Amino acid sequence: MKAVVQRVTRASVTAKSCILLYVVITNIGGEQISAIGRGICVLLGISLEDTQKEVEHMVRKILNLRVFEDESGKHWSKSVMDKQYEVLCISQFTLQCVLKGNKPDFHLAMPTEQAESFYNSFLEQLRKTYRPELIKDGKFGAYMQVHIQNDGPVTIELESPALGAATSDPKQLSKLEKQQQRKEKTRAKGPSESSKERNAPRKEDRSASSGAEGDVSSEREP
Repeated sequence: MKAVVQRVTRASVTAKSCILLYVVITNIGGEQISAIGRGICVLLGISLEDTQKEVEHMVRKILNLRVFEDESGKHWSKSVMDKQYEVLCISQFTLQCVLKGNKPDFHLAMPTEQAESFYNSFLEQLRKTYRPELIKDGKFGAYMQVHIQNDGPVTIELESPALGAATSDPKQLSKLEKQQQRKEKTRAKGPSESSKERNAPRKEDRSASSGAEGDVSSEREP
């Protein structure tokens, strides 16, 4: 799950209504869906792999992100909850874009049918954690225009921990490399050990098997 959080003095979202006239789509005006004053505007991109765990992580991060100043003017001291400001949340699948050459590809984004209920559960979690009357949103799946007056400007990118996030941690990366090296050594020893096992007496064969199992278990993380 990805989110782009912008500190705003005000923000609003409108959705255009369309009609089909002789196979030509015509816009017939915009309807304001939501508007906020001071607070944050959140653009949210949901991925195929997201679960309730990612929802809870992102809600916690967004609401506790310290992008406001305190009463003494100290920057980066207060969150939107601390200041009791508003939140405008917009679903934006394009955050899950992967470029194929110069063409955007969105196969990593959760399909619309699943994403709508997932997005609604995200909003529900936001409202449950914060004051529900201060949480506003757009119109899921609609063609929208988002008007943002960025304050600062301040824009923060957030991403929930991915399944492969361990590879970005140098310590975890070193551990994975060592595991891979042990596996490669085990594979390299395989043929000679198996030939020994074929020539060894039956009684010793059991101990050899036991030793092999010990080697495999030693590859696992404690």
